[in-house]
Amino acid sequence: MIHSFLSSWPLFHNAYLAGWLIGVLLSLLGVLVIARDQIFIGAAVSQASMLGIAVGMWLGSAMTMDQQSWWRSDVFHAGMGGLFAVIAALITAGGGKTGGRETHEAITGWVFLLSVSFSVLILSHSPHGREEVTRLLSSTIIGATRTDVWLFAILTAVTGAAVARWHRPILLLVMDPEMAQAVGLRTGRWETLFSVWLGMVVGFSIRVSGVVYTFASLVLPALIAKNICREARSLFLVAPAVALLTGVFAFVLANHLDSPPGQMTTACLCVVLTCAWILRRVRSTLEG
Repeated sequence: MIHSFLSSWPLFHNAYLAGWLIGVLLSLLGVLVIARDQIFIGAAVSQASMLGIAVGMWLGSAMTMDQQSWWRSDVFHAGMGGLFAVIAALITAGGGKTGGRETHEAITGWVFLLSVSFSVLILSHSPHGREEVTRLLSSTIIGATRTDVWLFAILTAVTGAAVARWHRPILLLVMDPEMAQAVGLRTGRWETLFSVWLGMVVGFSIRVSGVVYTFASLVLPALIAKNICREARSLFLVAPAVALLTGVFAFVLANHLDSPPGQMTTACLCVVLTCAWILRRVRSTLEG
């Protein structure tokens, strides 16, 4: 099995590296999403990114018939996906704080449903719309390029450095916003920065890995770490470690079984999370 995987490395190494980097990157951000108990923000932002890509494709078709035009390029589509993801992250982050009646959950649900419905409607009349919806809803890591590897390597390095430098105020911000504000942290500015970064990262990830793998990498490793760790600061080490180790195992297994690596990784993460839940229940019973 390992020999078969190593034999495929020259052909698919960009896909493997990009997939693992995406997993590590999103798991770091997922710690903050899980700490805020806003899991479905990831789903809403992911779907909003898909809506942005759909709008980008529609604009490309409307503006020009030239297939080589930048309007129809992957860069433009990815940029639109990132833009819509950032907007969605900012909307969901601000939901429930403006003094209105709507909660975070209501705003998040609205963003998710609007994005799903409009993306399908926009692409339904496109010549390749249905294929694009299917591609975005599935995990398409195999098509990753060397540029994608470098992009996610840079994003991962920047995110990791920021977490290492400011992990204490970040944890205080997400776990006790009132205390963070009391000690002088500018909570609004921090939340805006996090929302923009989350939206941008998710937007780029969707184009390479699809909605399923992106959402799974954002929430599942952080949930596993939450059930394993006793200290909050350990989450930033355990979550990316889980994402990387599970990703490597799942990619090897997917290559052996000739299965989609994104779905295989998601399935493996779900199994690991189930084991983490059982372990936590057993540990609580023994300590009780």
